[in-house]
Amino acid sequence: MKKTVKIAGIVLFSLIGLLVILFLLARFAFREKAVDYLTGLQKQQRTELLRKAGPYAAEPDADYRFTYIQDTVRAREIRDYFRLDTLVDPAATTWDNTLALATFVAENIPHANQEIYPEVCNATRLWEYTRTVEPAFNCRLHSILLHELLLASGITNRFVTCLPADSLDSDCHVVNIAWLPERQKWAMIDSDMQSYVTSPEGEVLSLEEMRQRTIDEKPMVVHRLLGTRNAENYLSYWAKNLYWFVCWEETGYDKEVEYEGRAIKLLPAGFDGFKSADAVRTSDAARFWAAPDTDTTL
Repeated sequence: MKKTVKIAGIVLFSLIGLLVILFLLARFAFREKAVDYLTGLQKQQRTELLRKAGPYAAEPDADYRFTYIQDTVRAREIRDYFRLDTLVDPAATTWDNTLALATFVAENIPHANQEIYPEVCNATRLWEYTRTVEPAFNCRLHSILLHELLLASGITNRFVTCLPADSLDSDCHVVNIAWLPERQKWAMIDSDMQSYVTSPEGEVLSLEEMRQRTIDEKPMVVHRLLGTRNAENYLSYWAKNLYWFVCWEETGYDKEVEYEGRAIKLLPAGFDGFKSADAVRTSDAARFWAAPDTDTTL
């Protein structure tokens, strides 16, 4: 009798345990479905906002010109400091070397909203900051560091601030775009969120292409530099921050140390933007994303 009761108790206990597990699994599955649904709904709303944005228009007389400055002394200093010869292969494609440098940054510096802003924002001082002050920092500092590593490796690039339509939304995202001469195009690289985006056919995409494919609801594939994360969340986040863009007119080292030069805003027609009030405004997307045509060596 006691044995029967004991067996019955074990069975009951096992059944309760199974029901608890099933409940937790069902709850988890429901939560995942709910998150996926809300993410999809949010992306649709953000896409519709992009779709309703004013059209871009040519502005041939606009007073700005993107230039790309190279300082050979600074380039050598950065190459030596980071031992870039161990990361960059002269025989590799520009994109492969871009990926190598972005992966190096992603592996060594995670994302965080740092509590103490660095006193000097250039490649070497940002690296030292992560070794002596805080081990991680935000997307803007990621992009400044990667900008100078790419530049020191001979890769023309810009770091671009990508912003939403809502002036009350304080969140934006900053990434790099690297010029790929072999493909004659810009490519977006995101060391902070450890990602890049391609078409289903594997063609790496620029910010301009990501924006248009979002509007057209064309598929995109998210590739991770490290590990895996939710690709749908990443693309939904981008749908918010592809509304307008800001970058420096002149690239080079120490851009956010001395803050010399002008910022250029690419805005949908009829949209005034916010932040960087003294920047040059334009709705000429073709000119804003044009191939680099000036390289000045100091």
